[in-house]
Amino acid sequence: MAFKEKATVEGCTVFYKVNEQAKKYTLKDNGFTETNSGNFQLIRPLDGTPQSKEGFKLKITIAEDLKTLKMSVTTANGLKSMNIFKSDSHAMSQEKFYFLMDGMISRGVFEKA
Repeated sequence: MAFKEKATVEGCTVFYKVNEQAKKYTLKDNGFTETNSGNFQLIRPLDGTPQSKEGFKLKITIAEDLKTLKMSVTTANGLKSMNIFKSDSHAMSQEKFYFLMDGMISRGVFEKA
């Protein structure tokens, strides 16, 4: 998956882009970790309970230039991309996804594109 100016997860109609005001410390303050290649990655569970290891994971990677990103929702082991928006059976995961993204928007990491 290539880095793009705006991105979304499979099945979602809302696109996000990196806020122009975001800096490296903004990302680190919001849970992103710097990878060996200089990119910033965030992995958050979308489970109903934090102790559960069976749900989906939200993976967001922001490129080193802080202008492009890629994002996906994967299975618990992180190997297969999933579409949590194709049925109402994943309503809690959808709600948690929007909650996490709205929190990142309010903290100046992302903006809706």
